Amino acid sequence: MNKEVKIKAADGTGAFGAFLSFPEKKLPAPAVIVIQEIFGVNKNMRDICEKLSQAGYLAICPDLFWRQEPGIRLTDQSEAEWARAFQLYQGFDVDKGVDDLRATLSSIRENKDCSGKAGTLGYCLGGKLAYLMAARSDADCNVSYYGVGIEEILDEAVNISKPLLMHVAEKDKFVPPAAQSKIIRALGKNKHVEIHVYPGVDHAFSRIGGEHYDPKAAQLANNRTAEFLAARLATGS
Repeated sequence: MNKEVKIKAADGTGAFGAFLSFPEKKLPAPAVIVIQEIFGVNKNMRDICEKLSQAGYLAICPDLFWRQEPGIRLTDQSEAEWARAFQLYQGFDVDKGVDDLRATLSSIRENKDCSGKAGTLGYCLGGKLAYLMAARSDADCNVSYYGVGIEEILDEAVNISKPLLMHVAEKDKFVPPAAQSKIIRALGKNKHVEIHVYPGVDHAFSRIGGEHYDPKAAQLANNRTAEFLAARLATGS
C-alpha cells in the first residue's frame, strides 16, 4: 500500500509531502528514508520505495525541494528537465534539507507501523545528505550512492557513530579522482564507514533507464545495500 503523507517542518515554516510505501506483512517494520536525487520524488524514487516495502520495510521519500516548489517530479530524459533539476539543486539549502530529513526520521519512528529502527538511503544529492545524516542524526544506519560534494564536508565525519555504507563510481564526472581519493583517505579508517568503488562506471550507475545505468554494478551495489540494511535494521531477511 502506498500513500502521500505530510510532515511538519522543524522550523515551523509549514509541512512537506512524502511518499510512503508499506510492506504487506510483518508490521511493525523497520523504516528506510529514501533521499531523492535532483529530480524530486519522481517515479524512480517511488519505485525504490516500493521495492523496499516488498523487502519488508516502511519506505518513505520526503519532498526536499518543497521550499522552492512542492511536488517536483522530473526525469533525466530531456535537456529542459536537466536544466530545471540543476536550478533546483543550486537553490537547495543543504542544512534545511537535513533538518527536513531529521523531521522525517522522527515522524516515521513515531508511526505505529514502525518498529523504531530507521535508516537512510540516498542517491546523488541524496547520497551527500545520507552522509550528513550519518554525521548529524541518530539514524540507525545510512547508505550513500555516488554522493556529490562530500569531499567538501569531510570535517563532519568525526561525528559519525552509526554504520555508513558508501557506493562510489570510479568514473563519476561529478566526483573526480582527486575528490574520491580525498573521501577515501578521510573515511577509509573510520570503523563505522564501509566504502566500495565500482570500476569503470559513471555517476548514477544504478538509476534504471539512465544514460549510465550499469546492471552488473547496480546489482552488486544493491545486494550490498540489502545485506547492510537487513543486518542493521534487523528485518530477519
